[in-house]
Amino acid sequence: MPGLGTVINVVAIVVGGALGVLVGDRMPPQMRESLLRANGVAVMFIGCSGALAGMLSIQGGGLASGRAMLVVGCVVAGTLFGELANLDGCVTRFGEWLKDKSGNAKEQRFVEGFATASMTVAVGAMAVIGAVSDALFGDLSILATKAVLDFIIVMAMACSLGRGCVFSAVSVGIVQGAVTVIALAAGPFATEPALDNLSLVGSILIFCVGVNLVWGDRIKVLNMLPALVIAPLAALAPLPL
Repeated sequence: MPGLGTVINVVAIVVGGALGVLVGDRMPPQMRESLLRANGVAVMFIGCSGALAGMLSIQGGGLASGRAMLVVGCVVAGTLFGELANLDGCVTRFGEWLKDKSGNAKEQRFVEGFATASMTVAVGAMAVIGAVSDALFGDLSILATKAVLDFIIVMAMACSLGRGCVFSAVSVGIVQGAVTVIALAAGPFATEPALDNLSLVGSILIFCVGVNLVWGDRIKVLNMLPALVIAPLAALAPLPL
């Protein structure tokens, strides 16, 4: 059944986040902050590994880099559109609304936890490629693996950022559900080059999330989200980027 993988993923995030909140409430503040920084380092390496896998290749027995123009073009253009639309503000307002409606008005880091966890688990290669595989081939293996990883990641984040991380399940449900529907409607357009571009740019955005976890909110990653739309479209360009 198309979408089953996303359902499994959402349940894993809710359970992992709930366990993280339960454990985090019993931790001293200093331990929570240290855990937050550790999460940041882990997320940076997850993003970095995906980006390097997309940019490096073996040629003549050595490593060669490429696709720099794709990265620059997608990230810069995506950020421009994101700033014009103020996506960061839109998601923040949605987080505040979710905070009130879910009865977490007193949770100080709710919006931060929601946005940070959402950007980590809802943006990336596994989210998109897994949803496409689920929709077109009935293959749940990618999303099942992602569910296990997200369970651990969100549980660790929830220990330091609180209940907002649990609600990243909403973001995953929306994003992966939308990808599933789009893939069912436009399967022939989900080409390998388009998915490769999406994987590369998504990994870079995940790296930026890790930077914010370690050094504070230095980058408005939410305003970079349009890059994820531009990246697969770039695969249609007549010249390779």
